[in-house]
Amino acid sequence: MDRSEDLVAKDPEPRIHPTAEMKGCRLGRYAAIGERVVLREVVVGDFSYFERHAEAIYTTIGKFCSIAANSRINALEHPIERLTQHKVSYRPNEYFRWLGVDAAFRERRRSKAVTIGHDVWIGHGAVILPGIAIGNGAVIGANAVVTRNVPSYTIVAGVPAAPLRPRFPQAVAARIEALAWWDWPVEKLARAVPDMQALPIEAFLDRWENDAV
Repeated sequence: MDRSEDLVAKDPEPRIHPTAEMKGCRLGRYAAIGERVVLREVVVGDFSYFERHAEAIYTTIGKFCSIAANSRINALEHPIERLTQHKVSYRPNEYFRWLGVDAAFRERRRSKAVTIGHDVWIGHGAVILPGIAIGNGAVIGANAVVTRNVPSYTIVAGVPAAPLRPRFPQAVAARIEALAWWDWPVEKLARAVPDMQALPIEAFLDRWENDAV
C-alpha cells in the first residue's frame, strides 16, 4: 500500500472466517470470506466477498462482487452417462484402499470453469452451473439457477434464470464499462464514494469520466 492509500484505507489483507475452508485459492485485497464458506481453486478479486455457507469451485471472480449466503458457484456435476452417477465411480478412494481419484473426470470439471466479471451481485441461494460466464455489473436473483451466460448489466431470476431487465440503458452501461472504476486506485475510490451515494448515475459519469487522477 502506498502512502496515499495508507491515509484513507484500512488494512487490505483479506479477511477469512476461521470456519471457512479453502484449497488452491487466491484472494485479492480487501476480499472477505464468511462463515463456513467452502472454496476450491477459486480466484477472488479485490473487495469481493462471500457471505456465510456459500460454495464455489473452479471459478474466477472479478472485483467488487457480492456473493450472498448459501449460493453455489459451479455446482457439482455427476457422470450421468456412466453405469452409476454416484461418486464411487470418480472418487473411489473414499471407499477402497487402492483406487484413486478419477483424474480425467476431475479435469473435465476443471475445463468447465465459471467466470464472473466485476461488480456482480449473486443473490441468496443462487446456483451457477458449470461453464457459465457472467458479465460485469450483472445481478443474479435469489434462488435462481443460472444455466446460460449472463450479459453485462443484466438482471436475471428464476429457474432456469431468465432476463428480467437491464440495470441501465445500453449507452449508460457502455460508459460504465469504459470507466472501469473497479481498477481505480483506492484513494480515488475513496474520493468517489460520496458521489456514488449522492449523484444519479449519468451525473456521476459526467463528473468522473474526465477525472485523470
